[in-house]
Amino acid sequence: MRTVELGRTGLRVSQLGLGLASIGGMFAAVSQQQAVATIDRAWELGVRLFDTAPVYGYGLSEQRAGLALRGRARGEFVLCSKVGRLIEPGGPDLQPIWAEPPAGLGPRLDYSYAATIRSFEASLERMGIDRIDILHIHDPDLDYLTASTEAFRALTELRGRGTIGAISLGVNHADVAARFLRETSGVDCVLLAGRYTLLDQTGEHELLPLCEKLDVAVLAAGVFQGGVLADTVNGAPHGYERVPKEVLRRIDVLRELCRQHDVPLLAAAVQFPLTHPAVPAVVVGARSPREITEIAAWLDHDIPDAFWGGLRSRL
Repeated sequence: MRTVELGRTGLRVSQLGLGLASIGGMFAAVSQQQAVATIDRAWELGVRLFDTAPVYGYGLSEQRAGLALRGRARGEFVLCSKVGRLIEPGGPDLQPIWAEPPAGLGPRLDYSYAATIRSFEASLERMGIDRIDILHIHDPDLDYLTASTEAFRALTELRGRGTIGAISLGVNHADVAARFLRETSGVDCVLLAGRYTLLDQTGEHELLPLCEKLDVAVLAAGVFQGGVLADTVNGAPHGYERVPKEVLRRIDVLRELCRQHDVPLLAAAVQFPLTHPAVPAVVVGARSPREITEIAAWLDHDIPDAFWGGLRSRL
């Protein structure tokens, strides 16, 4: 699998990264054996970028990431995690999307300096790995003032000590990331979920040009738009109570374009973010070896220039 430089971080990553929310039990339970097998298969395919978070299964994703990765040569992969939520007994900020959370544990939103350091140290302990290469401030819009001051200060100190390699933002809102970049100095990359996809290019309005100007690398996630590109018939995908008619119409247009050029829609979805110079890699979720194998094949699918030209004329 092709590897690329990640902006100014000094890190080199595979063009495809594996997001580890699904193996933490997002929406459906995943066994530990299957979770580890998924990471192992990703490794066989050449994936060397792995993204987890404390809130993913309330520590379960990080634990499983550690099981699968800590026996491998540390210099051969890039590991990302996040800060902003502490996982603790009775944590009140519960999320209903986790199918198998540990009993009695929950997240507590906290971007303070002390909580950020505690979160980082707890992540290392759960994974049993000596360092985190990229540390994201997770959902900074939930407490922007504290996230952009105290959490950012903590990450700056960790990076200065060499304990982490890069400071990043993990966001669903492009405008929040753009504001953060304008008001601070020192963010190395951004994990942008669902805002530079076949269906949503709002990241292109301000954030991506700003990142290109500042040499801030963007990792594009949520490329399947919560599953809406994969399934729009049998129930609404995650993130939609009901798929809007306008979205269905746009998907029909995309499918017809894909049919004309013999391009699988999901191959176009994986590769589309990489057409922007600010985006060196995409991060996708998978809950089984079969799923990550399929996604890697979509990344390798040859898409003709005529398809991209036709797509641009329709966006």
